[in-house]
Amino acid sequence: MSIQWFPGHMVAAQKKAAETMEFTDVVIEVLDARIPGASQNPMIKELGAARQRAHLKILNKSDLADPNVTEQWIHYFNKIPQTKAVAISCKKVNEPKKILAHCQTLAPHRGDTLKPLRMMIMGVPNVGKSTLMNAILNRRIAKVGDEPAITKQQQRHQINDHMILIDTPGMMWPKIRYPSDGDLLAANNNIGKNAYFEEEIADKLGGILLEQYPTLLKSRYKLENLSTDGIALLESIAKKKGFPLKNHGIDLERAAITLLNDYRQGLLGRISLETPESRMLMMSRQTTPGEENPSQDKEI
Repeated sequence: MSIQWFPGHMVAAQKKAAETMEFTDVVIEVLDARIPGASQNPMIKELGAARQRAHLKILNKSDLADPNVTEQWIHYFNKIPQTKAVAISCKKVNEPKKILAHCQTLAPHRGDTLKPLRMMIMGVPNVGKSTLMNAILNRRIAKVGDEPAITKQQQRHQINDHMILIDTPGMMWPKIRYPSDGDLLAANNNIGKNAYFEEEIADKLGGILLEQYPTLLKSRYKLENLSTDGIALLESIAKKKGFPLKNHGIDLERAAITLLNDYRQGLLGRISLETPESRMLMMSRQTTPGEENPSQDKEI
């Protein structure tokens, strides 16, 4: 079953963002570097394209992502017209401060007292927008937390006499087109917990990790032999960690939460769950009959 999550406040946020886009020079879209494709909001792309706005894609949390895969995404995004992509980690103090300079490069005709550079920062929930805002402004103005949809209203910040930054709430889109995107967003904690079952998401996450990062799983959970699928992996983790139930069964729910938390916190190692190539393949496979083949599109 496909995951869907679109809280009511996001309807108003979407409308407000469309209005603000008219007076924006550069759209700063914050993505999760571990799932750059899945964490793109197609609504943001459509709003920016309609106004022909320059686009800065921030691959945040790059310290948690596979650096080789991140380089592939940077190369891919930088081939898109009017687009620049950079990878950062808000844990590194100097990296967020470079964002304003990147925006200035994308809109060289703006940036003085008569024509200030107007930027709008957008992204799905819990990709680190608030942390990034605080780092750029060098003060705590946005509430930060490890849960989706904390910021619920748009805020305007005058950085100096020639730069203005608009902060927007984390926004999803009304219908997630590809089921695997919902799974990846849930695995990365970008979706409210009431929208999915942790065991199901951990099962799917485990399947990806078994295929792409088996050595990291062996190291983290001290496993000599790896399982063949996600559920079997959860069973192995539960046994290794000693997560029994009163009826002598195995506590898969606790194992699922353990795997998800270890992945989200980077305790497994640096991991990316999709590459440009794997995403293109996914899109071609999940296209429904009668739809145009996304693999023929210029952009993912």
